[in-house]
Amino acid sequence: MTYDYQEIIPYLLHWFDHNARILPWRENPKPYYVWISEIMLQQTRVEAVKGYFDRFITALPDIESLAKADEEKLLKLWEGLGYYNRVRNLQKAAQLVMKDYNGKLPADYEPLLKLPGIGAYTAGAIASIAFGIPVPAVDGNVLRVCKRISASFDDITKETVKRELWLDLKDIMPKDRPGDFNQALMELGAIVCLPNGKPLCENCPVMHLCKSFHEELISQIPVKPVKNKRRLEDKTVLLIEYQNSYVIHKRSSQGLLAGLWELPLMEASLSQEQVEEKLKEWQLDIQSVAAMGEAKHIFSHIEWHMLGYHIKLSGISEQFLEEHAYLLATEEEIRYKYALPNAFSAYSGQWK
Repeated sequence: MTYDYQEIIPYLLHWFDHNARILPWRENPKPYYVWISEIMLQQTRVEAVKGYFDRFITALPDIESLAKADEEKLLKLWEGLGYYNRVRNLQKAAQLVMKDYNGKLPADYEPLLKLPGIGAYTAGAIASIAFGIPVPAVDGNVLRVCKRISASFDDITKETVKRELWLDLKDIMPKDRPGDFNQALMELGAIVCLPNGKPLCENCPVMHLCKSFHEELISQIPVKPVKNKRRLEDKTVLLIEYQNSYVIHKRSSQGLLAGLWELPLMEASLSQEQVEEKLKEWQLDIQSVAAMGEAKHIFSHIEWHMLGYHIKLSGISEQFLEEHAYLLATEEEIRYKYALPNAFSAYSGQWK
């Protein structure tokens, strides 16, 4: 063991008992609820997840309904959370659970780990919180907290470092409260031991045991390599309106935003004159073209720089829609039926 975390357990659990945030999946830690919430919480803040969680659980209250859900409905329920492969993997896993486990998540770490979309962290969270199995759940918050406590300069992006911490925590997991211990570490990282050298050390229940605090190393830990710069891509977004309906297009089933709906998107940053030329080339009956300004959307490795144009048409042909695989949809249909990613929110929020 690289560091003995045994001593932090009583202080951490006492703090968690009095400071844990009230969350729907904590108040009712059904295995299904824990699973859905943990997948949603990846890359998304807790406060933002609450609404998405309630909406999802209301529409798909159990594993069977998730397994049988129509893909369009599934993607719409996930709209705004991003990383849409996560919800696709949720459904694949639900279908396997229906087939192999009689519709109930297996109460065992190893079988959980074999389900689509469930890695070591999520399997540990479900196993410990929902089933009381003493296995760790090591996410970014837990890595940051533990590496600060131990004043470790290990690179937390390395799998060997994560695995080593997993083994260290496995040795000291409290058998009577494994789920609370995991959640306490996560909670401490989320609301006290904050990233970017800005922790609230005075609120920390284990400050007296934290080597980084005493050695004034907080701002230097955890250690992560410098990220590669994102690739910049210029795009032109067209909000094409005809008789209170809007043109949308379904993206390819492969690649970025696979299988989701989008506003017509053109490569490169086009001027209004260039857009008007393209519309004439498409032989559309143009009523007006108005610039909607610039917008930016950041993906993990790509950054879109967009220009948007609101185009009103006095006529549109079925042939044009068919040739480009476009669909005319009302604002209400887009709002409640078709999943439109956040990348287009700067323009899709300007329905007129």
